Amino acid sequence: MSRLCGRGVYVITDGPRDDLVAAVRAALAGGARLVQYRDKGTDTDRRRREAAELVALCRSHRVPLIVNDDIELAASAGAAGVHLGAGDASIGDARARLGADAIIGVSCYGSIERARQRAAEGADYLAFGAFFPSPTKPAAPRARTGVLGEARALGVPVVAIGGITADNARLLVDAGADYLAVISAVFGADDIESATRRLASLFP
Repeated sequence: MSRLCGRGVYVITDGPRDDLVAAVRAALAGGARLVQYRDKGTDTDRRRREAAELVALCRSHRVPLIVNDDIELAASAGAAGVHLGAGDASIGDARARLGADAIIGVSCYGSIERARQRAAEGADYLAFGAFFPSPTKPAAPRARTGVLGEARALGVPVVAIGGITADNARLLVDAGADYLAVISAVFGADDIESATRRLASLFP
């Protein structure tokens, strides 16, 4: 059984940025239900400090903070969990380090077979995409929308990612996405709170 419940907007940070905490606070005010700290920088101290700040902020809103890729950073910051891609550690390794209650999400790209395997290994959500051209990962392979409905049969929350905007997101919600994972559509907006709220309004 997944440790993640509900549906909604899953915001992923686009750091480093000077106004990171304020940006996430605005997304939370707009109704974000899940936050991922994603920063590919090499400044370990800054990343540790920022992750800890965001954990505290998200806890105050009762929203889980997930760390991208880095199990040790998730552990040291007290994050709710970690997101793992194809080249990252195993779900078992993450569970051993972060504990039984950690939320461990995985990228499945467009593969329902990978999703079945990761669900059997105890993933708490299955992320698919990209569904549309993505400014964050322009070379990302595309996934078909039908995979979302197929994945729902696995009984684990399904996340859609990749080029999602308020104008194209309805298709993915209707196809079965429990969460819409967004970066640019929220953190690239002039009004982060309003951009998040517009996406959140797509969920009943």
